[in-house]
Amino acid sequence: QVQLVESGGGLVQAGGSLRLSCAASGRTFSMYTMAWFRQAPGKEREFVALTRSSGNTDYADFAKGRFTMSRDNAKNTVYLQMTNLKPEDTAVYWCASNSGYRGRTTTQYDYWGQGTQVTVSS
Repeated sequence: QVQLVESGGGLVQAGGSLRLSCAASGRTFSMYTMAWFRQAPGKEREFVALTRSSGNTDYADFAKGRFTMSRDNAKNTVYLQMTNLKPEDTAVYWCASNSGYRGRTTTQYDYWGQGTQVTVSS
């Protein structure tokens, strides 16, 4: 069983930055694909970014050039550095994980955090 705890959300003005963190339990963190998803009001949950055990990363188009995902295996933690935030980035952001090679769909992830709210004001 893996437990994920997100932190770092909050209120920021457009153009600002936030760094989300996701701390994971478990001894095999380095073997897991870790991902971020988000859900805005009235919309479906969507993929944001992921990092695999190989270090390979993947980003949604809206995240490329603005968001950077990284992982620290020694701390069992992944980060999502978000810059140049826009009002449309307002959403609840979730960290998700699963063992092995995983992709962009929510159904590929068995473990989810509780979510953290990001609000970007214009």
